[in-house]
Amino acid sequence: MAGFFPNLEHIPVLGLLTNRRAVIVICTICISFPLSLYRDISKLAKASAFALLSMFVIIFAILTQAFVCHHNSLLIYGSLRKPTLDRFAKVTNYSTGISLVACLAVALGGFLTFGDKTEGNVLNNFPADNTVVNIARLCFGLNMLTTLPLESFVCREVMVLYFFPHHHVNTLLHIALTSSLVFSAMLISLTICDLGAVFEIIGATSACALAYILPPLCYIKLAKRSWRVVPAVVTVVLGTGVMGISLVMGVGKMLGFGAGGGGERKVCS
Repeated sequence: MAGFFPNLEHIPVLGLLTNRRAVIVICTICISFPLSLYRDISKLAKASAFALLSMFVIIFAILTQAFVCHHNSLLIYGSLRKPTLDRFAKVTNYSTGISLVACLAVALGGFLTFGDKTEGNVLNNFPADNTVVNIARLCFGLNMLTTLPLESFVCREVMVLYFFPHHHVNTLLHIALTSSLVFSAMLISLTICDLGAVFEIIGATSACALAYILPPLCYIKLAKRSWRVVPAVVTVVLGTGVMGISLVMGVGKMLGFGAGGGGERKVCS
């Protein structure tokens, strides 16, 4: 906002819109939290369409969950107007294809332009007073506001099924679970501003577990004991090793320990 309106920070009350932490709190309470309170994921259709519009303005939109979003699969399948495997396959193919094109465009464009100086969020490589880039930053932020409720649906659903499998979830418990998820994410975002380090930790934990550890573990559990489980065991071991190394490197980057100990910890403004 300061890039669009340089004098805004000097205006009483409205000056809060130039403060990063104030904007996070306001947008979370006024947008993400109310959307997260829905019990039916299909209610997010309009918000998702708005996020999709932002994605067309800036293809950077769905980078964080492009290839590890299958934890949403069952909820999305159930939200289809006519839930069939053929219709779900079309949704999966189209969404994955769009994600692939978007990620490649952003990755190649950023690297070819900035080389090894490319930030975790490529928009941070551009000056703060660039109007076009500021519009892109705004669209990216709006997209994230609608992404948080979608992720909260899945996490809340898992918590309910695991901790309260035989109980009806009343309104009070529903609000308590939603509040804990949304506001814990908000608190983390208030203290961390290095998006690259966040991506590394997400990739090291959830992405590795979803892609390389949990699926082969399920196969080992269900399959008969034979030589066919050996590749699954190898995959689990390699995935665990990659997770450990990536997690250490991500945490080190977040704490300011770069390669050779010369990294700098980014300070949130």
